[in-house]
Amino acid sequence: MPTVGTWRPLWTEVDVKICVFGAGAIGGFLGAKLAQSGAQVSLVARGANLAAIRANGLTLRADGKATVVRLPATDNPAEFGPQDYVIVTLKANQVDAALPHFAPLLGRNTAIVTAVNGIPYWYFYRHGGPWENRSIASVDAGRRQWDLLGPERAIGCVVYPATELTVPGVVEHVYGDRFPIGEPSGEISARCQRLSAVFAESGLKAPVFDRIRDEIWLKLWGNLCLNPLSALTGTTLDVLCGETGTRDVARTMMREAQAIAERLDVRFRVDLERRLDGARKVGAHKTSMLQDLERGRPLEIDALVTAVQELGRLVEVPTPTLDIVLALIQHRAEALRLYERRSADAAAQPEAVAAE
Repeated sequence: MPTVGTWRPLWTEVDVKICVFGAGAIGGFLGAKLAQSGAQVSLVARGANLAAIRANGLTLRADGKATVVRLPATDNPAEFGPQDYVIVTLKANQVDAALPHFAPLLGRNTAIVTAVNGIPYWYFYRHGGPWENRSIASVDAGRRQWDLLGPERAIGCVVYPATELTVPGVVEHVYGDRFPIGEPSGEISARCQRLSAVFAESGLKAPVFDRIRDEIWLKLWGNLCLNPLSALTGTTLDVLCGETGTRDVARTMMREAQAIAERLDVRFRVDLERRLDGARKVGAHKTSMLQDLERGRPLEIDALVTAVQELGRLVEVPTPTLDIVLALIQHRAEALRLYERRSADAAAQPEAVAAE
């Protein structure tokens, strides 16, 4: 039977101030773990989840134990003031609406850690080559994230753990502890090393990569096909990757995406079949997109799929299978009122400009 403990962090004089913006499944897990490092951790949440965290604390269920952590939580970030790090754990489709609320958290040297699925807003910052400082319209229409958050603040972060917000204020950890991080420039910076150390003190792994885009694509490689296919078919990872027909569709989409990524100088450290086999071994797990569809929540289509299509057109790589699956999941989600397609005007790509 799970044991229950209550733990309150004791702040030190050399606190690192970290705000987790979006204390849902991943954000709640991160907040509860990071607090154990001695960092001064705060949470931005909303609705019933916020009310539960305030009333009862944040409960993390992991390894047969339930731990209750008491952390400052609010839906008004102005209460917290400037931070050293703001870790964004919102769904990709929630970031744009939340942008006005980030300003009070941003000091001169605040880093924005983008623990968000898919292609991030800063992707072409310090990228080099012909697409330097270009924004991605399907992710950041009108360059709002680029302008309000600033690409120079960004630290990339890839989320590998699986967690679930079972009820408001209660997070269940399913598996995983890795959150690779890295600068867009590839520099092994002091701020990344400091954050990596905080994660390590929390019992988490956040290795600093000099090619964080490679790691972003490695996770996206599976997400861009398995998420929409699972939402369309209602099947779990073991079925999608084990049944010949669906695996063939996923394989074809991944080949199209690999051609795009390699045109953008991305290197894959595992092969395609190994990536699919790894997903199959997770077992009867529902992807996040299928979970959202079943619960009537908006779907993360653009950052995971539309952005890949946009990048394909940018580098002149055709994506016929991805185009079909994208059209199907967009129509499916629109019919359920879980997705709103961007208009051509809203998604228009402004000319690239130099970052300040």
